[in-house]
Amino acid sequence: MIRRVFALAACAAVLAGCAITPSGPLSQAPVAAYRETINLAGTMSVTYQKDGQPQPLTGKFDWQQTPGRVEVSLASPLGQTMATIVVTPESATLTQAERAPRVAKDLETLTHDALGWPLPVSGLRDWLQGYATGADGKRFIASPANNTVVTKDGWRLRFVTWQDDTAAVPQPKRIDADREDLAIRFAIQTQ
Repeated sequence: MIRRVFALAACAAVLAGCAITPSGPLSQAPVAAYRETINLAGTMSVTYQKDGQPQPLTGKFDWQQTPGRVEVSLASPLGQTMATIVVTPESATLTQAERAPRVAKDLETLTHDALGWPLPVSGLRDWLQGYATGADGKRFIASPANNTVVTKDGWRLRFVTWQDDTAAVPQPKRIDADREDLAIRFAIQTQ
């Protein structure tokens, strides 16, 4: 059970990323498409390596972001809240049921302290809206016709399906993110 809670905390960390500000300039993006304030919900699955063995995990997430704050709630597949992470420019706080909150100056420190290994994911704030910073440092805008990118920090992203792929600016419905021994699948159910 403790391993599962830590794994859910890892998922929260992945969702929260360290992205309080969008990565890369927004001037290339359509003005109406990128939003500083969003509320999303969905499901996710994570497969990571522990002691050379793949460890799968699934759950639900609720993502709320404003310009200076990201709050992510993670729940079991049955809906029980397992962890909440709040990220601000000043700190990252992980709260789990019946445990004292854990606070660190940034998300990487928090996940390293809680899990024993850091999750250096930045940019999920962008990914959930179909944006990323490519390995070349340029702003990537996903679309049904242009749906794969390797990010500056080594993640291979594939925007698999869309909320409405005929919209002028389609929003992602499923995102696959892979890097080294970690694979994450996000299915966004509401926007």
